[in-house]
Amino acid sequence: MPKKILPRPRSGASAGATRPPMERMWRIHQEVSGGGYPNCRGLAATLEVSAKTVMRDVEFLRDRLGLPLEYDAVKHGFHYTAPVRDFPVMKVSQGEVAALLLAQKSLEQFRGTAFERPLAAAFRKLSHSLGGDMEIAWHELEQALSVRSSGAGLADMQVFDALAKAVMDGDEVAFAYHKLSGEKPEPRTVQPYHLGCIENQWYLFAHDCARGAVRTFALPRIRGVEKTGGKFRRPAGFSLAKILEGSFAVFEGGRAVRVRLRFTGVAARLVGERVWHASQQLVRDKTGLVLEMKVGLSPDLRQWILGWGGEAEVLEPADLRRELARAAAAAVRVHGDGTKRARGNCRP
Repeated sequence: MPKKILPRPRSGASAGATRPPMERMWRIHQEVSGGGYPNCRGLAATLEVSAKTVMRDVEFLRDRLGLPLEYDAVKHGFHYTAPVRDFPVMKVSQGEVAALLLAQKSLEQFRGTAFERPLAAAFRKLSHSLGGDMEIAWHELEQALSVRSSGAGLADMQVFDALAKAVMDGDEVAFAYHKLSGEKPEPRTVQPYHLGCIENQWYLFAHDCARGAVRTFALPRIRGVEKTGGKFRRPAGFSLAKILEGSFAVFEGGRAVRVRLRFTGVAARLVGERVWHASQQLVRDKTGLVLEMKVGLSPDLRQWILGWGGEAEVLEPADLRRELARAAAAAVRVHGDGTKRARGNCRP
């Protein structure tokens, strides 16, 4: 009798090797539940994988998922020694699925980067592991939940990809960087330690070789990233949390000091609904809300306070109060002049 040759797995996207493991095990469960006593050779042909792969799946079903799956030496096939109602899948609640959807939506900031494909693959694997008996409709969640942000950074995707690879591989790089106060870009050579997205903007935290210290670089102001050929190891004591410990957001504000702010009206309610800094303390009184925190006097802190208009008052430090008073007076002059000019152009 000629030896039976098993079909060779097909190449390409449809090959069994690319089929998700959970899908293979689901097929094995169906075959066994049908009462046909399938064996390794038959399952391997059906699933287009090797017999060793089938045995690994069978062992996972039995040892990890706890299914009563055994081999019958008389009938030469697998069977269940006890009733199995449902195939065990990942058990999640509706809230957990909603959180997963929101997480997926929040990852839109990685679209077009080197992380897009692996993240998409990871979410596909998670969705496959949820099984087919879920009572939650994804399209209904799409209508009910969303993530929206404003002021998203305009980082060049080529710059992002080059820096992300340099961070992971420990490559020293050089680029042109345009400081906020600079008239033109200047060359920098850095050892990139970390990429972070803060307030919808991507920043590189890197050791600046010329300055001998860690500096922060906004990705939209970086151009022409090139490897220098140098290699480095991120210091064991590097901690982004320590670097930003005294910062309000991302800008370094020098030594952290006690800042007390009084908010009134609508601002008092809005400020009290969020955590603005890890050190913050909130005290409500008859006049409104007092926010106290220990933070450096950085540009982003100043802009944030000014953004609340007349509903925010700096109680201390006195230097910050005087500085913002001058900034507010300058804004009044600008808008006041604009109003006069606008009226001057109108006919009586």
